[in-house]
Amino acid sequence: MIHKLVSSGHAYAAGNGDVYFSVESYSDYGKLSKKKLEDLVAGARVDVQEAKRSPADFVLWKAAKEGEVSWPSPWGDGRPGWHIECSAMSNRCLGETFDIHGGGPDLLFPHHENEIAQSECANGHTFVNTWMHAGAIRVNREKMSKSLGNFFTIREIFEKYAPEVVRYFLVSSHYRSQVDYSEDNLAEAGRTLTRLYHALRGLVPAKNVAETVHDQRFAEAMNDDFNTAGAIAVLHAVANEINLDRREGRDEKANQQAAVLVRLGGVLGLLQQDPEAYFQADTGGELSADDIEAMIQARADARKRKDFAEADRIRDELADKGIILDDSREGTSWRRG
Repeated sequence: MIHKLVSSGHAYAAGNGDVYFSVESYSDYGKLSKKKLEDLVAGARVDVQEAKRSPADFVLWKAAKEGEVSWPSPWGDGRPGWHIECSAMSNRCLGETFDIHGGGPDLLFPHHENEIAQSECANGHTFVNTWMHAGAIRVNREKMSKSLGNFFTIREIFEKYAPEVVRYFLVSSHYRSQVDYSEDNLAEAGRTLTRLYHALRGLVPAKNVAETVHDQRFAEAMNDDFNTAGAIAVLHAVANEINLDRREGRDEKANQQAAVLVRLGGVLGLLQQDPEAYFQADTGGELSADDIEAMIQARADARKRKDFAEADRIRDELADKGIILDDSREGTSWRRG
């Protein structure tokens, strides 16, 4: 890529062994960050050891100093610059043009701006169709970092929370906003997701349900800069209608709305489990599903013989272990709290 840029006049070898990209050779420089080249040139500082033609030019190949790790090149031993590494890897793995490039907002300039310049000048066409700069993850309102000791992996989170709860937590915020990871916020995400599954519990989603106004509102939210938070609000609106239909005895309509809720949730990777499987998922608690079913049967037997004290004791014991019972005309169902 560097050779192509040098050959086409977009880059030049300097007298100190470095190779620089000529920013002035690319008329669209600054189109991502909305920065003007004249302002960048006026505010740039140049190291006395650099041999740039313009202060805004950036390095593509850095000449090695004695003792540094280096590779051979037509311009002498050295190493690739930070920006060109990413363009070369993108070309190799994704092609000369690809759809979505992510990253933190701190990379927008100069890194992503420079990626665009060198890639489009080397390849002659659009580098990336859509740029998405995501907000940072914070932990209890502090920046996540190893130095602060508040750094952890997704695998560690899954030891305490179901993957779908973590997914719900992440998509309930706009991708460009900061996400504050905390035990309270994850627990609240779990409770909110549970309310959505509760709306589906006991229903049989209808087949071939036509598009509704909720589908349209969901699409509008997603088309508005990938506004997943707005899309989540639509899911809750559908769930509210389901709950109202059930209270009013409109079971057929509730089943139709359930189909819409499952359909839209699937776009975000949510609500695809059977509700009973979700509520009864083993999260490493003291009781297995078989244990719980046995205790529910023992409670039912106690109620039949009118031993209500024993029935209440079993319910309380289950509640202490995080198991919530729901009695209805159809029988007793349970879920983990």
